[in-house]
Amino acid sequence: MSGEAGQSGYKRVLLKLSGEALMGTDEYGINAGTVSRIAEEVKLITQAGVETCLVIGGGNIFRGLAGAASGMERGSADYMGMLATVMNALAMQNALEQIGVPTRVQSAIPMPTVCESYIRRRAIRHLEKGRVVIFAAGTGNPYFTTDTGAALRASEMNCDAILKGTQVDGVYTADPKKVPTARRYNQVSYKRVLSDDLQVMDATAIALARENDIPILVFDLGDSGALAEVASGRGRATLVTHNDEQ
Repeated sequence: MSGEAGQSGYKRVLLKLSGEALMGTDEYGINAGTVSRIAEEVKLITQAGVETCLVIGGGNIFRGLAGAASGMERGSADYMGMLATVMNALAMQNALEQIGVPTRVQSAIPMPTVCESYIRRRAIRHLEKGRVVIFAAGTGNPYFTTDTGAALRASEMNCDAILKGTQVDGVYTADPKKVPTARRYNQVSYKRVLSDDLQVMDATAIALARENDIPILVFDLGDSGALAEVASGRGRATLVTHNDEQ
């Protein structure tokens, strides 16, 4: 890991967002106001000196599993989902650069007229120069989710943590919007996340984070300023690590 940055908390983080996070109150697609709000949140942590990379899902445009469920061949459906993540990445890049945050999109599927191809050493150099890097097209392979892509890129970038932005303020024993009595974890182990199927990220992503000793912090992306607080090590979030809360 690249270590902590004193008072600013984590030195290098990967922010994982679902594609649905970009929809705002819309039923599908990209809500420009929502993307701009998230970009402002990202700007806050870059101003604090945190090297930041992002992975954004594509479920607001196309979800591979849903396509496969409707009869489409799974590989083709997954590639369509990867292309959706590129669209989301370009939208986020535009929003960030409009507010003065230098940003690069790197795609696991080469498309040089649109963005850079993923090159690990180049991505690290961008981060070192203070640029936000958005990794698009997942791992570049079907049958892998963007959660797995996020854990993979966080490992390759030597990130100190994965920040998982959701609609709730942490990990619960059940969906708190459906089960009012659900208990919130302040800290939970990778093992419990897998054994209790807590739906933090998919099993492959959790296993990869565990293997590479990358903590996952689950927080409410809708809470203004929450991202900066979590990146500083002070915010309200559930920490997923090797040990359960004592």
